[in-house]
Amino acid sequence: MPKFVIEREFPGAGKLSGMELKGVAQKSCDVLREMGPKVTWQQSYVTDDKIYCVYIADSEKEVREHAEKGGFPANKISKVSAVIDGATAE
Repeated sequence: MPKFVIEREFPGAGKLSGMELKGVAQKSCDVLREMGPKVTWQQSYVTDDKIYCVYIADSEKEVREHAEKGGFPANKISKVSAVIDGATAE
């Protein structure tokens, strides 16, 4: 299944408390359970004013549907064409 990176503009994201981040994660998981196995959340990276999320889904449409149902911004959705890391250089 394709992998997607979602860029979410979320002013003040880096200042969210642990409890607030837990609430965001719980909402995301609730929506994912409702949607069934067609979308999987791998992880997210929180920066000062954005959250970058990595999802596995059949299509961008499902990623967008998750965002809409959860009330999350999805300012940019990019399909991953390859994953590289330090081991790629070896």
